[in-house]
Amino acid sequence: MIAHPNSTNSTEVSDFLLNCLVRSPSWNFWLSLFLSFLFLLAMGANGVLLVTIRLEVSLHEPMYYLLSILSLLDIVVCLTVIPKVLAIFWFDLKSISFYACFLQMYIMNCFLAMESCTFMVMAYDRYVAICHPLRYPSVITDQFVAKASVFILARNGILTVPIPILSSRLNYCGRNVIENCICASMSVSKLSCDDITINRLYQFAVGWTLLGSDLILIFLSYSLILRAVLKLKAEGAVAKALSTCGSHFILILFFSTILLVFVLTLVVKKKVSPDVPVLLNVLHHVIFSALNPIVYGVRTQEIKQGIQRLLKKVW
Repeated sequence: MIAHPNSTNSTEVSDFLLNCLVRSPSWNFWLSLFLSFLFLLAMGANGVLLVTIRLEVSLHEPMYYLLSILSLLDIVVCLTVIPKVLAIFWFDLKSISFYACFLQMYIMNCFLAMESCTFMVMAYDRYVAICHPLRYPSVITDQFVAKASVFILARNGILTVPIPILSSRLNYCGRNVIENCICASMSVSKLSCDDITINRLYQFAVGWTLLGSDLILIFLSYSLILRAVLKLKAEGAVAKALSTCGSHFILILFFSTILLVFVLTLVVKKKVSPDVPVLLNVLHHVIFSALNPIVYGVRTQEIKQGIQRLLKKVW
């Protein structure tokens, strides 16, 4: 740690040390292998999905463009988190610079909110497709995707900026050991000798405003979809309608469940090892990224056929 005095006669820090799962050293080797596998799977699967959607003309539709956005977000989140965690496990490279830490903090908060918002837009896409099929071509257009992309970027990019800014302006009084594998905002902020009430309140408000509103709109969309589907009388219509949004709903359910488990472990943290929420936080950034392209690739016939044609061209 490079330290120098500031105007208040305390000590500033220029880097942090990530104290990653030190209470459970026996986990490190096997966890590093598991994370490496998931990381390579996430990078490879999302890469294949993006290339397939790019090259297959039949997939040049709004629904698949939204899926491409989700894959891009997954790749960025994985690259931001997992290589550093693996560097800690393999080479004991625990140090991270002051500014790199807050950049990682911003990307994690921003892109998590972007993923949630993308799910919300995709839920709306499925709602229009099933509840208003005749209007779908005129409502869900390439222009709609462009506007939705700007909204996703602007809303989440702007509202999450204060999180790292508030944390970076705190006085850390020379304390620089973060009890986490990543620069989670609360793990960093609690090292400060300043009052962090504003940091806590802002993160809580933004988290519930962004993720909470997205989840409400997502489940509202699926409630309307379910109501519309149950009214269908044509043979096989219900199964066909549900299959069009099954992949999406599975991923949303998984995404929400991991977040819920993570929050619950924080609430009952006195009853579980402090390493458990840290581990869940790390896994959340890679498991979902690996599952996303696989679930869509397996369950979506058009994507499956596109990947098969792509592999035939390569081989």
